[in-house]
Amino acid sequence: MPEPSAAGGARAAGPGPRFQLLPRGRRAWIRAGLTVAIPGMLFAFGGWYMSAMPGESHSGPLPALTAEEAALEASLRAHVDKLAVDIGDRSACRPQALARAAAYVEERLRAAGLEPSRHEFSAGRQPFANIVAELPGAAPTAATGDGIVVVGAHYDTCENPGANDNASGVAVLLELAASFRGRRPDRTVRFVAFANEEPPFFQTEEMGSMAYARHLRARGERVSAMLSLETLGCYSDETGSQKYPGPVGLFYPDRGNFVAFVGDLGSRGLVRRCVGAFRATTAFPSEGASLPGWVPGIGWSDHWGFRQVGYPAIMVTDTAPFRYRHYHEASDTPDKLDYGRMARVASGIGRVVAELAAR
Repeated sequence: MPEPSAAGGARAAGPGPRFQLLPRGRRAWIRAGLTVAIPGMLFAFGGWYMSAMPGESHSGPLPALTAEEAALEASLRAHVDKLAVDIGDRSACRPQALARAAAYVEERLRAAGLEPSRHEFSAGRQPFANIVAELPGAAPTAATGDGIVVVGAHYDTCENPGANDNASGVAVLLELAASFRGRRPDRTVRFVAFANEEPPFFQTEEMGSMAYARHLRARGERVSAMLSLETLGCYSDETGSQKYPGPVGLFYPDRGNFVAFVGDLGSRGLVRRCVGAFRATTAFPSEGASLPGWVPGIGWSDHWGFRQVGYPAIMVTDTAPFRYRHYHEASDTPDKLDYGRMARVASGIGRVVAELAAR
């Protein structure tokens, strides 16, 4: 507000009298300091706001695999081998291979005691299908007003074997479904394998997850949380193994030994909830990031489509190209993955999903 002058008018607010009494050179230095300090403080606060997460990330040696995790390690490896070796390139330009991958997902979901169905849609004048399996909650969603929990992973590739991108995500999806066999969570959990995450459909209306999210919205279904499982098999303890876009790396470790929970600013609450649940139950390094959607990588998976229609949705990932040098290359083969750490991560994600599905 303007400060009243002695003549009853108003004078523009400015430095106080003590500042004016300082030598001119010192005043210039103070102004210069404030010019640098204020933006720096705002940047630091912004970085804290976007990266501050509940709990503490695990540090130090990892505990030995439990017998359950050792069995999980073997199952994850078998799924990745089936998808990336036996079937191989599962891109839209190889519809027969894509169909075999969809059939394999359906087969394993049935083995987990679920009844998969197909959400069919068209893209580029071709038929595609998302594979959907539902674990009903303890009470009907419509009656309780509770939103469903969607856990998804894309089963297509970018014209390569796609071991990490994204057979690893599908493998974790299938094992999560199996781990919930015989359980009855409060909220309904829906496991979905998506088609068409990769180019040329990426971030278009013909992306499988976008088609499914729009389908849910048109039906009036509520989604309380959506987790996209994206490239979960690469981990390294080497210094400098983790990269980031722009200045983001100032707030995160430079070793790619963690799993990341990533979302835009609108999903910050879900990111924090998932990180908190993971850290409270799982002895494995983890990081959370809630960043503006324009930051490279923030929307690079199937959660993007759900965010476009207003559902809370995040990605769970090893950060893909910011760590994995075989991303979208013919060298993305099963031998590049760390299945022991994948098993630990998969177990932890299962506990996160259980927490999200509880009232």
